[in-house]
Amino acid sequence: MTISKSDMLIVTTDGIPGREVAEVLGLVRGSTVRAKHLGTDIVAGLRNLVGGEVREYAALLAGSREQALDRMIDEACGLGADAVIAVRVQTSMIQQGASEVLAYGTAVRLA
Repeated sequence: MTISKSDMLIVTTDGIPGREVAEVLGLVRGSTVRAKHLGTDIVAGLRNLVGGEVREYAALLAGSREQALDRMIDEACGLGADAVIAVRVQTSMIQQGASEVLAYGTAVRLA
């Protein structure tokens, strides 16, 4: 049975309560690298003067996380997984103004 992306279980725990892991398929990951936009920097700089949330950067990072998770799920679907357990999301700076967002976990088939 092939599971759709929308039915894939994604959890940060090492297991799924009430479900048994029948097979571990291996590490799956997805990443994206995003750079800031000059216009965004100008608006964010002005917002930084008065304080508060820098919504432009928050939106950029939220989109990056979603894309990294989507790519991880695509890889898990390709392996025939029902779920991805022990999911983690990590961010690292590649260069000034550019960051990588990496999502990774263990693809499994459930009993």
